[in-house]
Amino acid sequence: MKTAICYYSRHHGNTLKILQTMAQEGEVELIDVTAQETAQLEEYDCIGFASGIYGFEFQKTVVEFARQYLPAGKPVFFVYTYGGVKGTGSKAVAEIANAKGCPILGEFSCKGYDTFGPFKMVGGIAKGHPDTQDLDNARRFFRQIQEGLEEKQ
Repeated sequence: MKTAICYYSRHHGNTLKILQTMAQEGEVELIDVTAQETAQLEEYDCIGFASGIYGFEFQKTVVEFARQYLPAGKPVFFVYTYGGVKGTGSKAVAEIANAKGCPILGEFSCKGYDTFGPFKMVGGIAKGHPDTQDLDNARRFFRQIQEGLEEKQ
């Protein structure tokens, strides 16, 4: 299964740590939406969108990337990390996927170390995350996505 994961990961790189773990499980291209202005996603069997939660939502660049480049009907999944609360999680990209008739295969989320805003004054929250258990869960989630797609072919 050839998979693209379009992502935004800054601050502590929490989301990227999760994605690098998933990428070890198969043929995955990680696409940083801030470094790549265009994408040809039609060639992939499956597409993931990933972000930290910023202001209770997916980072807006990822949402716009999905709106512009997600091909109709492609299977998708979502990955996100958060410090305090999940907020709306993947809601914005899920709405885009639904509008384009893309089957949603699932979503994975976990805590991520966060020092944004007032959290910086207390040394951050969710220290040590993503941890080994989070990475194992991410690996398992991605394998399940792959196995589900292989069964449909």
